[in-house]
Amino acid sequence: MSKIEMKTPLVEMDGDEMTRILWQYIKDELLLPFVDLKTEYYDLGLEHRNETDDQVTFDSAYATKKYGVAVKCATITPNAARVEEYNLKEMWKSPNGTIRAILDGTVFRAPIQVKGITPCVRNWEKPITIARHAYGDVYKASEMKIPGPGKVELVYTAEDGTEERVLVHEFKEAGVAQGMHNLVPSIESFARSCFTYALDTKQTLWFATKDTISKKYDHTFKDVFQEIFDKEFKEKFDAAGIEYFYTLIDDAVARVMKSKGGFIWACKNYDGDVMSDMLSSAFGSLAMMTSVLVSPQGFYEYEAAHGTVQRHYYKHLKGEETSTNPVATIFAWTGALRKRGELDELPELMKFADLLEKATISTIESGTMTKDLALITELENVTTLNTENFIKAIRTTLEGLM
Repeated sequence: MSKIEMKTPLVEMDGDEMTRILWQYIKDELLLPFVDLKTEYYDLGLEHRNETDDQVTFDSAYATKKYGVAVKCATITPNAARVEEYNLKEMWKSPNGTIRAILDGTVFRAPIQVKGITPCVRNWEKPITIARHAYGDVYKASEMKIPGPGKVELVYTAEDGTEERVLVHEFKEAGVAQGMHNLVPSIESFARSCFTYALDTKQTLWFATKDTISKKYDHTFKDVFQEIFDKEFKEKFDAAGIEYFYTLIDDAVARVMKSKGGFIWACKNYDGDVMSDMLSSAFGSLAMMTSVLVSPQGFYEYEAAHGTVQRHYYKHLKGEETSTNPVATIFAWTGALRKRGELDELPELMKFADLLEKATISTIESGTMTKDLALITELENVTTLNTENFIKAIRTTLEGLM
């Protein structure tokens, strides 16, 4: 069988630990035998990021602007222990944060549902999509350790040299301080992306922050959303029979537990990070969630919403068998290939992406799955496979569909 042709490369961002192993398995078994895969490769593994002083991360984001579509493996955001483990030059920032800052836009995450796995929250009948702002806040924060008594201030110096100061804290002893920022144009892009996506999918949109405590920072988000909705989207929402409303983040958390699902929940950057993990786990598994960053300029970056599966990687290094779930990483590839096919007008590539997703879900629903799913499925007499054999089982299903 001749391979499916591609015109324009995908930007391929390799990653770390067990997901890096999955990445290669998926390419070898599910992609390269069927697609004449064209990618521009960037190694975002922590060791290579360290070697390049993290320049490779910036280069991969700029390449995404050039080619329009990227697919990214999970990567390590180092903490103090990782600095020592990998002998790093410094504690490099989150690659996702760097890429999102360059591309802007919004991250949309939704659970991958399969028959036989009922959400932990039994009344969730439909998927809940998290819309996560992709710029700023803690991911672009500046921070410092405060060694002893003294004061920390926020200082704004205007172009004409005038200053405005706000006291953060008068320290009497050692502590820590952090300064965050965001940009009104980015918040506006976030709002428009959420409203447009809600209209496209005909889903009600929630937006939640903590404006009662953060009366300037979070309140700005709330105001921008409301202004754009009233001016640009209210009539369209009314015509579509959907609604938009704002609620406090703590009220949203309580409310979501009693909902039936089937809506979009827009969150600031960190809130979206946390809530998407909660939802993916509640719907089945952290490895069962799609994630795509969509920029206002029409750039797309697909990734798995979970981490690098460190514990399984250490087992893998010891030669021990693992049953790591590759589904979210497979769907990152299929999302990128489908979008590439759409932009380049390659229906065969789009069809292949659809078939690979169908093969993945069909394999699970037939009773063949990884250990994390076997522990929660309602199907009986399931077969639990290790990572590599599960991917090979998907290939067998895929070949049957093709």
